[in-house]
Amino acid sequence: MTALVRVRPDTYVDSVLLMKAARAMQGEAGVDWASAVMGTPANLGVVVAEGFDDSALSDVAPNDLVLAVRADSEEAAASALQAGEAALSAQTTAERSVGERRPRTIAEAVLSLPGANVALVSVPGAYAAMETHKALSAGLHVLLFSDNVSLAQEVELKSRADELGLLMMGPGAGTASLGGAGLGFANAVRPGRVGVIAAAGTGAQEVMTLLHRWGAGVADAVGVGGRDLSETVGGRMTRMAVRAMDADPRIDVLLLVSKPPSATVAAELLGALGAKPTVVAFIGLDDDIEVPDGVQVARTLEEAALLTVQALGISAPDPSQDLQERVAAAISNMPDERNTVHGLFSGGTLCYEAMVVISSRLGAVHSNMPLREGWGLPGPAASHVCLDLGEEEFTRGRPHPMIDPEARSELIRQHGEDPTTAVILLDVVLGYGAHEDPASVLAPPCADVVSRPSAPAVVAYVLGTEDDPQGLKRQRRQLEEAGCLLAPTGARAALMAAAVATRRPDYVKERP
Repeated sequence: MTALVRVRPDTYVDSVLLMKAARAMQGEAGVDWASAVMGTPANLGVVVAEGFDDSALSDVAPNDLVLAVRADSEEAAASALQAGEAALSAQTTAERSVGERRPRTIAEAVLSLPGANVALVSVPGAYAAMETHKALSAGLHVLLFSDNVSLAQEVELKSRADELGLLMMGPGAGTASLGGAGLGFANAVRPGRVGVIAAAGTGAQEVMTLLHRWGAGVADAVGVGGRDLSETVGGRMTRMAVRAMDADPRIDVLLLVSKPPSATVAAELLGALGAKPTVVAFIGLDDDIEVPDGVQVARTLEEAALLTVQALGISAPDPSQDLQERVAAAISNMPDERNTVHGLFSGGTLCYEAMVVISSRLGAVHSNMPLREGWGLPGPAASHVCLDLGEEEFTRGRPHPMIDPEARSELIRQHGEDPTTAVILLDVVLGYGAHEDPASVLAPPCADVVSRPSAPAVVAYVLGTEDDPQGLKRQRRQLEEAGCLLAPTGARAALMAAAVATRRPDYVKERP
């Protein structure tokens, strides 16, 4: 085997283009492994772990582009590197052909678009705080998409933004919709009378798409970052967003979404709610929290969306309709030894919600996400697994699974071969920024699994709308034709998985 590395100094490339370059190299004859990454320490560690000489990477900086190939000959490796370079050059040429040079700094961008009032910052974490300060100084609200921003930096940025009367959404804010414009991973939803505030990216996407599918719409959605409701950050941006939406005449109902917040911060925040009808979904938080009049608490994202459409006077659907019969058919010939759930998620909040639902029926769940006391502790005794494949341990050296679903294909087949697997649980997230046709990648391994004798079931949930670029019906159809059991919501998918594992089809009729 021959291993070759090529470095482009000071060349920042986004995840989508890195994926295209990597696929171009992987498609060349004789290639055993290839990757296109930015030169962060974590990414370089992945490359070195694949057997590449670390001396060739000793001077690489986080903003350098690295192409690495391992092939069965030097000629094959060189050809693959050339294919990767060609993929990068083709994109650069296409960008240059559409018009004048793009701004390279926030100051240049402000000059070229003087009416702008929002900046989206997506740079390596080491530079994210500095660029966000520049945007705030220019009087811009900020969506900070970048990860690897310290907690101290987040507090500093949000304190400054609060003083300036500006929103600082993030860090790690993957989703927002302001004035009908989607930022980050966003779905096509109709305008409406609901204001969404979310410390959870796919949590925001889930409730927004359910509202759309159930006849409601969204005025604005503000993603505040997953740590905003922590004790240290104190809910600064959540409180600002609540004040803004309370004062906005376009908004009739507020919907707040988060994983479990700090108890102190939650109590302070809840006490300030109720100026308008409000639904709160703190996933995993106990039901018996005190709330003022006009505030309702939901246990799941499904329930939050149902309560919100009801608050708008819209008749709510029954998400459990026709599911019991489908689950019963799936388990009719399943051997007794198949009794475990394996969840493979691209959305962190959907994974978290599934753990809450599944652990309440099945007990201990193993995960790479932190579990609340009472859900069952992770470890060897926990046979059920829910993995957030968007976490850093799975995305080092490769794009997020919403952008590149290929990473799950091998895991689907691997868990399908486990004789104890009763169900493989998947989410498929559509929208702007996501893969153009994720079902086409995931359907073949799902079909391989369910076609085997005495096979496990595959339960799939597609998050999205028919107006998304991928088309909800088309994505669902591909998975259904592959033999998947399709769920109407993320929470209901988790209930279906628990029903299969326990041979209790009646579970799907229960409240998640």
